[in-house]
Amino acid sequence: MKTIITSVVIIATFLLLSSCATTNKVEALKPAPSNDSPVVFKNNTSYIAMPIEITLKEIESQLNKNLNGLIYNDSILNDDKTEMKIWKTAPVKLTEKDGNIISVIPMKIWAKFKYGTDFMGLNDTREININGTITLNSKPHLTNWKLTTTSKLEDFEWSESPSILVAGRKVPITYIINPTLSIFKSKIAKKIDDAINESCDFKPQVLAVLDKLSTPFMTSEAYETWFKMVPIELYVTDANLSKSKLTMQMGLKCNMQTMVGQEPKNSFDPKRIVLKPVALIPENTTASVVAVSTYASASKIVTKNFQGQEFASGSRKITVQKVDLWQKDSKMIIALSVAGSINGTIYLSGIPNYNPITKEIYFDQMDYVLNTKSVLMKSANWLMQGTILKKIQENCRYSIKGNLEEGKKNMEPYLNNYSPMKGVFVNGTLNDFEFEKLELTDKAIIAFITTSGKMNIKIDGME
Repeated sequence: MKTIITSVVIIATFLLLSSCATTNKVEALKPAPSNDSPVVFKNNTSYIAMPIEITLKEIESQLNKNLNGLIYNDSILNDDKTEMKIWKTAPVKLTEKDGNIISVIPMKIWAKFKYGTDFMGLNDTREININGTITLNSKPHLTNWKLTTTSKLEDFEWSESPSILVAGRKVPITYIINPTLSIFKSKIAKKIDDAINESCDFKPQVLAVLDKLSTPFMTSEAYETWFKMVPIELYVTDANLSKSKLTMQMGLKCNMQTMVGQEPKNSFDPKRIVLKPVALIPENTTASVVAVSTYASASKIVTKNFQGQEFASGSRKITVQKVDLWQKDSKMIIALSVAGSINGTIYLSGIPNYNPITKEIYFDQMDYVLNTKSVLMKSANWLMQGTILKKIQENCRYSIKGNLEEGKKNMEPYLNNYSPMKGVFVNGTLNDFEFEKLELTDKAIIAFITTSGKMNIKIDGME
């Protein structure tokens, strides 16, 4: 992308220089005084389809970061004659079964229970410490980028049979503990659901990725070219758990721009992003890129490209010292300040057009006028009719096929396992860039370029 708009500017200069078919004078008026108002243009929105994969391993990692230590606490004895505390003793392991999440949670249980009768105070309490694992079956839901689950306690397995010492004898109490756990099945399951809900909100990470992708980055230091994406709306389908990964379809509506000159500002505002749930999202990406170059930036670039170049015919020669660009009446006006055998300014104008078959830029209705300090205009006619312009005439037709291919090549690194942040990976394919049209505004040269392709994002290993 980095040379497309630059090439358009240079092409315009070469083509207009090569126009020697007419001697009609151009009313080359200077442009209106500049102001600080922004460049205004109509841009077709782009649509990026981005299937999202969140591995079950990533969900497991986020869950273990947020579910630690004491995970259940019932400190009231009198309501059901039982107090209970449950600690997670090792990392939770998650697997997938029939579209549900199976959670195996190693745990330690401390319990106090009351037994006997309250008649004449004939009762006692005992404390026990036991180790085991709880198995949960959870149905996942992903709404507004937040993973929620509805869990059921499927099984609990003891590392050793729970028992207490009574009168010096080891008495198994599994028959007491198991019914007690059955009473708390729903409470324990809800506690795990709450932990998953708090641990697996991916919206901040998604917005952080969009913020990274929206940060303008330089694509060419030589031409001071920047690429910028402006997100507008985000679409997402329901999530599906299969083959140990949570998948959903995401679509991003956005504007894409390349800017020549100063670094553009990041205008991304997460509060303005609209999140819309949808049932289905098209697979393909369609991108409409707008390449914007102000006349001041274009003049600077073209002047730099002419520096040191001398055009000669016999003993006569000229050097282009400065180039100024602006537009008037939908035509590009190019003022070339020259020195040498002629000291003055050559004004050229033309309407830019594009041939999509040959991928060439050309100009219609081309005119020029010579404003020179030479005493006799006739002495300068050699410039318009001689070999200098004939040499330049080789550039009358300029194919931008190579520039479009280079634009695609420059974007490929961002589609090859590109990681805008830790644990987020972008992959995809991009079809060839197609140049659509060139427009001239009062402030800038606007080039419209389109492409299509496919993308996907994988979330695995975030901090």
